[in-house]
Amino acid sequence: MGAAARYIRPMAILAGAVLALSACGGGAGTAGAGADSTTGGSLTYWSMWKEGEPQQKVIAKAVADFTAQTGTEVKVQWQGRSNTEKLVPALNTNNVPDLVDGPYAKLAPVLGNTGQAAPLTKAYDTTVDGKKVAELIPAKYLATSNIKDKDGKPWMLPYSLSSDGIWFNAAAHPELAASAPKTWDDFTSVLDKLKANGETPLAADGDIAGYNSLWFTTALIRTEGPGSFYKLASDKSGAGWDSPAVLAAAKRVEKIVNGGYLINGYAASKWPAQQQLWASGKAALMLNGSWTPTETATYASPGFQYASFPVPTIDGKPTSQRADFVGFAVPAKAKNQNKAQQLATFLLGKQYQDAYGTDAKVLPIRADAAISPEMASVKKALDTAPSVYLQNDGVTYPGYVEKVFWPKDDQLFLGKTSADDFVKQMKDAQIQYWKDNG
Repeated sequence: MGAAARYIRPMAILAGAVLALSACGGGAGTAGAGADSTTGGSLTYWSMWKEGEPQQKVIAKAVADFTAQTGTEVKVQWQGRSNTEKLVPALNTNNVPDLVDGPYAKLAPVLGNTGQAAPLTKAYDTTVDGKKVAELIPAKYLATSNIKDKDGKPWMLPYSLSSDGIWFNAAAHPELAASAPKTWDDFTSVLDKLKANGETPLAADGDIAGYNSLWFTTALIRTEGPGSFYKLASDKSGAGWDSPAVLAAAKRVEKIVNGGYLINGYAASKWPAQQQLWASGKAALMLNGSWTPTETATYASPGFQYASFPVPTIDGKPTSQRADFVGFAVPAKAKNQNKAQQLATFLLGKQYQDAYGTDAKVLPIRADAAISPEMASVKKALDTAPSVYLQNDGVTYPGYVEKVFWPKDDQLFLGKTSADDFVKQMKDAQIQYWKDNG
């Protein structure tokens, strides 16, 4: 979005990283571990970002500084979101990148869950800005996210977060900025008031299954807590779908669909049509990710002030927040693991974390990093939440979300099936899934 900020590059950041990495032994049992030095030479990095994206600009600046300070050439391939898909066949060869990044939901099935990631103990022991990396990542994030291998060693080093919320234009709705709905009943009352005033309450790009599913999973987690959808999906008997709490969550989605709150035609929409309508004032609210301000800024109405509030509490239960890691992993076959870990920790320097927050306008992993005004409300929700959970509540079973849950959930959210039928269909589909997948 904006031009890269000017940086003051303290040499102490890298000096601490080099000393910490040099003091640690090589990763046992991994190809190439400990074989490469911490200065000079080269490493290969497959990035999830494309050239020109705000995040890419920040990382490109950090990579240039890293090379200038260490003499290590970084061969970057800005591959975009398909980088993990390209990694799958590469893992069967000896031609793997030294470093790869992506969201947890993509890296876990490919590297973390398959034992094909190198342990990043050196990276977590590295000192950056006077603190160990392990201390820079808020403890509640590490407690929730399963980024450790079978030996209890971390395989992923996050550098940013994504979350979600119900987004609105604070300039058009200062009353929501002053007092957002706290309970589900308050929320539905807001929807009814908006509708009564002639305003369309909600926008939703109906062809994005991941967005649609937020309504059900969040409603369930609001009453049953983090881990409840994971437990539900893990039940090989399918009996969990008989729970009254599961049906109640589906009923809440059904009420949103049948209440006349969504823009007409959302079920046949094509992304990003609906979020464009929302940003131009054709709907008041939209449940979406923390990337919403950067994605919609070019077509937002003049004076648009981005703000959000969490999906409200249900039955007075604590309001946990979704927090998805985006970060680095090192394939176990990588030849330059030391350098890869060194570069990964380099991006956690505050100057780059600040740039991630202010220039890229996303959520840096460091709690002390600067953020843009657009991110203030979602950052506050994360900071004050008693606990956090992952996208899809951490479910990464191969094909489960994409082939079992999302298609059935789409039918519910698009108004093509009832809550009762959705629950029954999910139970049958899940039983079959586990029969086919052991």
